[in-house]
Amino acid sequence: MKKHFRELSVAFALALLLAVLAVKAPAFFQPKQFIPTLTDAAPIILLACGMSLVIICRQIDISVGSQFAVCSVVVGLAAKSLPMPVVALIAILTGAAFGAFNGLFIAGLRLPSIVVTLATMVTWREALRWWREGEYVRDLPPSFQWLGLGQASGQWALLAITLLVFLGLVFALKHLSGGRFIYAVGSDAEAARLAGINPQRLTFAVFLLMGALVGLAALVSAVRFPDVDPKSGTGHELRAIAAAVVGGVAISGGRGKLWGVLAGALLLAFIAPALVFLGAPAQWEKAIQGAIILLAVAADGWRTRKEQR
Repeated sequence: MKKHFRELSVAFALALLLAVLAVKAPAFFQPKQFIPTLTDAAPIILLACGMSLVIICRQIDISVGSQFAVCSVVVGLAAKSLPMPVVALIAILTGAAFGAFNGLFIAGLRLPSIVVTLATMVTWREALRWWREGEYVRDLPPSFQWLGLGQASGQWALLAITLLVFLGLVFALKHLSGGRFIYAVGSDAEAARLAGINPQRLTFAVFLLMGALVGLAALVSAVRFPDVDPKSGTGHELRAIAAAVVGGVAISGGRGKLWGVLAGALLLAFIAPALVFLGAPAQWEKAIQGAIILLAVAADGWRTRKEQR
């Protein structure tokens, strides 16, 4: 119980919010409201999972929002002439290329991840602005929106994709040696090196995987709309980091569970619609999210200081 206190705490907070909504606003759980809310959260869940791996490895990636925007545009342009399975592959490979680019500088040249990803965040966003000049990608084929399945079936398909990826990452972190190596490097890179792990190679792989998840998240987000907005992804890096930290991932690295990240992402995603259904001012959304993040960071700092004593 004590070992998973942070994850259980955020799960309890999520359950409490849902219980209040069940009593005060049962309409929130109607399928036409609840399923779209979950679908809206799906891209952030994918980004938060990738960001969690990066943070557990004691790194950070603040370029994911810019990567997301470029991948979304690439998805839209590719969908005009290619079948959707190929478009999905292109999205993932494009994101992986961005992740590999970050990884080369961070793992290869051993530059600080905050500096590298800050630079690429600005570079990709400005390059996209110069390329598209704010123009949407329009005239997409019928097979694009909702993967050609219609809204109801398309929503379930996107949720199924997100769930399968999430479960795969949970399994990998717990049962595969590569997953355990991420925790080892994040806890103590030098000790991991002495144990036979290559921290630089693992760091590169983590950023590569982060990029691939960005590409998939961009696809999951883009197919919900008839057009692709080149300004999509703005602020997604902060949402992903917030979901990871709220979900119990230690910002100092080496600790965190994806189940907690899932609960954190859903908790933050449900705040805005919950305020609407409860009749509270929508302006409170950011304040409440900020308070939750501050409490999570404070709890992590308190736990770290307690462990050091």
